[in-house]
Amino acid sequence: MSPRLLLALTPFLFTSVAHAAVDCANASDQATMNQCAGQEYKAADKELNAVYQQITARLKDNAEGKKLLVNAQRAWIGFRDAECNFSASGVAGGSVYPLIYSNCLTSVTKVRTEALKQYLKCEEGDLSCPVPGA
Repeated sequence: MSPRLLLALTPFLFTSVAHAAVDCANASDQATMNQCAGQEYKAADKELNAVYQQITARLKDNAEGKKLLVNAQRAWIGFRDAECNFSASGVAGGSVYPLIYSNCLTSVTKVRTEALKQYLKCEEGDLSCPVPGA
């Protein structure tokens, strides 16, 4: 391996080691707590997207329903961002801001995920449910 290639790959080698070494259960410094809160939000967002994709798949034959879902999700994202900006505003500019903001994002996202999951549990013939059963 050429020295240039080795130097080019070095940041990637250390990055994966650094991520593997993070112990969120025992985080004791602000930077680690911020990083862990960000990771928790990413996991919550990933679950939300998976549930959202299940709903859009069920709406594949309902263009109007899919459009309404997209509009609702966009409005929810606006709400989420505004809510968490407000929620974390008391610590804006501080080192704890990323933790507070990420915790808000995680909390609000988990509530939305649970609401979307309810659409996947609709019973056949439930006229109040906009998502057809599987």
